[in-house]
Amino acid sequence: RALSSHDPARDSDVYRRQLLYAAERLAIRQPERADELWRRIERRYPFTEHQVDFMRRHIALWAARRHSDDAFIMLNALPAHAQTDDSRIWSMRAAMRNHDWQNVIATVAAMPAEKQQDEDARFWRAYAELQLGNRELANSALLALSETRSYYGFLAADELNREYRFTHEAIAADENVISSLANRDTMMRARELFMVGLEGRGRSEWDAVVNSLPIPEQRQAAVLASRWGWHSRAISAATASGHLNDLLVRFPLPYRNEIKRHARAANIENSWVYGVARSESLFMRDVRSSAGAIGLMQLMPETGRDVSASLGVRYRGHATLIDPDSNIRLGTTYLRKMMDRYDDNAVLATAAYNAGPGNVDRWLPRDYDLEALIWIENIPFNETRDYVKRVLAMEAVFHWRLTDKTRRVSSRMAMVSVRQPGSQVARN
Repeated sequence: RALSSHDPARDSDVYRRQLLYAAERLAIRQPERADELWRRIERRYPFTEHQVDFMRRHIALWAARRHSDDAFIMLNALPAHAQTDDSRIWSMRAAMRNHDWQNVIATVAAMPAEKQQDEDARFWRAYAELQLGNRELANSALLALSETRSYYGFLAADELNREYRFTHEAIAADENVISSLANRDTMMRARELFMVGLEGRGRSEWDAVVNSLPIPEQRQAAVLASRWGWHSRAISAATASGHLNDLLVRFPLPYRNEIKRHARAANIENSWVYGVARSESLFMRDVRSSAGAIGLMQLMPETGRDVSASLGVRYRGHATLIDPDSNIRLGTTYLRKMMDRYDDNAVLATAAYNAGPGNVDRWLPRDYDLEALIWIENIPFNETRDYVKRVLAMEAVFHWRLTDKTRRVSSRMAMVSVRQPGSQVARN
């Protein structure tokens, strides 16, 4: 209403900022309508160049996040000085969503040199070349990417039908350093707190010591924590030390019997459960997120209550959610529920586990089926987009840990179908 009934006679700095705020808010829900109203308004008031650039970019970005057909045109129309890393990467995503491979290449080429070296830009430029039939050019870039243990590295290896480069390299244990660390009063106290279930206090004690250690000692601390079965601290210490290739330390297999039993009951993959649990909690049974999700598989209390009711089991609130066996049972059951909702599409089920099925329903294609890797790239929420990529990559690593075999990420990439009115995915 503020934008539709604006009054130039009221012009002032405060009034212009009110109009900017109104346009900013409207763009989040209705970017096309915001664009229409803003173009009328910006000519009637003395907005600064910075304000005009910000608003045009903001509206164009939300058009891309809302999968508007005009998103690429809107983003591409921004003047060079108004472009940001965000606008360039969403231009790339909008182009790929339209299968406009020439513009995918052109958009990547227009990025700053350092951004062109990011894995996503390298992969999508190569993928676009592949779609245009330039296989020799594409293969060279994909070959370099396929040497990395990452989501894009695995996708590149899939395109080339190469084996994954898991590159396991164990941390060389120094028993003298490990013994010295284990016998420190502070480390013993941290361990005892962990062992008696006061894990949050134990983590505080541990982190206060380990974060101040030299890098070589941080690596030995990772080995020590792994031996204690304190996997979150082992992963954290190994990562902080820069040693990312000890896959036994960084991708452990705790709660193996519980995960195997409940994954079988839910008819889902053990490796998927491990990928979700590590992404959600680093295997911390007591951790609570800022949103209120609790436990190994980070369940919201209302989700825990609903799933417990569907199973006919007693729900004891927080006590149920911090119990590893109960949490895994509820989490795997909910994953199965999401798989049923989305016709066994693991990509959609993973996204729904993080963002909720209501959001995923809204993100389904409106006009034509879409390749899963393009759909993932166009997830509007940064957190969920990164989460899905991370879980898929981790699932591949955990499958290798569990079976010593490669399971390709692309095997989980079923097409994302157009949402059908009245279909299962439209129901709660």
